[in-house]
Amino acid sequence: MVDSAPLQFRPLAFRVLEERYLRRDPEGRIVETPEELFRRVARGVAAAEARYGGAKAVARRTEAFYQAMATGKFLPNTPTLMNADLPQGQLAACFVIPVEDDMKSIMEAARDMALIHQTGGGTGFSFSRLRPKGDQVRSTGRIASGPVGFMRIFDITTEVVKQGGRRRGANMGILHVSHPDILEFVAAKAEPDKFTNFNLSVGVTDDFMAQVEGDGLFPLINPRTGQEVKRLPAREIFAAICRFAHQTGDPGLLFLDAIERANPTPELGRLEATNPCGEQPLLPYESCNLGSINLACLVRRGELDWDELDYLVRLGVTFLDDVIDQSHYPLAQTSAITWANRKIGLGVMGLADMFIHLGIPYDSSEALTQADKVMERIQAKAVAHSETLAKERGPFPNFYISRWRKEGHPPRRNATVTTIAPTGTISLIAGVSSGIEPLFAVAYRRRALEGEEFDEIHPLFAQKVREAGIPTEDWLPQVRLSGRVRPLTSLPAELRRLFPTAFEVSPEHQILMQAAFQRHVDNAVSKTINLPTEATVAEVAEAFRLAHRLGLKGLTVYRYGSRPGQVLSLPEEGLTLSHEVGEECRQCSV
Repeated sequence: MVDSAPLQFRPLAFRVLEERYLRRDPEGRIVETPEELFRRVARGVAAAEARYGGAKAVARRTEAFYQAMATGKFLPNTPTLMNADLPQGQLAACFVIPVEDDMKSIMEAARDMALIHQTGGGTGFSFSRLRPKGDQVRSTGRIASGPVGFMRIFDITTEVVKQGGRRRGANMGILHVSHPDILEFVAAKAEPDKFTNFNLSVGVTDDFMAQVEGDGLFPLINPRTGQEVKRLPAREIFAAICRFAHQTGDPGLLFLDAIERANPTPELGRLEATNPCGEQPLLPYESCNLGSINLACLVRRGELDWDELDYLVRLGVTFLDDVIDQSHYPLAQTSAITWANRKIGLGVMGLADMFIHLGIPYDSSEALTQADKVMERIQAKAVAHSETLAKERGPFPNFYISRWRKEGHPPRRNATVTTIAPTGTISLIAGVSSGIEPLFAVAYRRRALEGEEFDEIHPLFAQKVREAGIPTEDWLPQVRLSGRVRPLTSLPAELRRLFPTAFEVSPEHQILMQAAFQRHVDNAVSKTINLPTEATVAEVAEAFRLAHRLGLKGLTVYRYGSRPGQVLSLPEEGLTLSHEVGEECRQCSV
């Protein structure tokens, strides 16, 4: 393991830590430093080691977990950072709650959602079993509200329940493409103030996509009766999906057959829903905890440190497996199935920064090759370590009915081991690019903490121009105005090529990058395909088609400016930078 200096925090990162993570006393005063936060989390998670190796194992793991977090090399999901080593701390990020076609199930699901949001978790729902709007309700003699009508209950409940008093909850709402209310669902977020606490995705099948290509008719089925209601041209449904995705960013697509082909426990049921960002398909009541390796910290003298990566994979798998033991789940059903399958999701952050350190443009074929190689290595080492843990601790209880057993694989500790999460907040804390996304911009404005705005400039770019001896006045005014450097012909071409921004990376390349990771990921990949304002509906349609052809499990597109209050925005009248221009890149002292 290569030592690194302790993580330092940019102003926005420190504000986020203060507002959301550091403990407070009953009077609201902060009573914890970032170092104490990481020690608390390490101590709370490593306590699980007492079951397997006694006090020495606890002490050894506590220090290893602390060092990985304190140097920014590995960070777990937000609920773990918030709640580890606290009484009844709930540490998982993702939950799926079933919704059946009766009022009792609907209201119980809303209650369960509120309990999970209070602990910091996000929730996903498939509303596909609810009878369509206008259908008969025999018990009352009235007509049904339909999925979109009942989703309002969940949206309003989320609005008034903050997660642990620190942030609002998040949901994923999914409807199967064969539901009679599919066109209403697709348009549900056309009004900006509707369903603001939901991401929406349409669950589509291979058959539906084939009907789109073949210009066929697609049947809509009443889930209450199982009977066909009518048929619509598949291209009409697909066109509506693309039109509203272009207009609002919702819905995305979930490719249900691709998800099901990777289901590790098909005998327990189909995977019909995901967490809020779509990267974690889960069974009803199942949960998953996530953690991410900081790839930006692993470049040494222009080369990726593969031994360090292997070490962090082993540490991450152990950490996340321990989290399962240490988490207190708000629902008994969740405890049972989480312990039975022990799903974890180890992923990455800082990919774009890693490419910059390696001298590889994000939008190059070399970047795709490197991404494939990195994730293939992570997947292989994660599975191998899960098999090692199975020898030491026992396999996940449902292993013996899993596809892994049927396919002849050795016992493993976890039904799944890898996920690519968006890492929005933890990558901000680590000071690196989020997930596997390209840089949004070199200079940009970020909305955070319930609407506060922070002006940022990418520290690696500031570092590179300083190393090149380029005076600040030669680049700062232009970068402040546009957020981009590739058009600045006064800068060296080699420097400009290393900093492509989201709208300079083609949608096709972004999808190919997602596919490079998905080939080696058990669960799914969270990746937003960023489109410029002038992108067309036809370009959205082609992105969805390409994603399906490449075997992705889902896709989300976002056309810049299509949603008010977006998290990241480009400069309009220039930025007033919130920290000194030219400061060191401090994410890992490289």
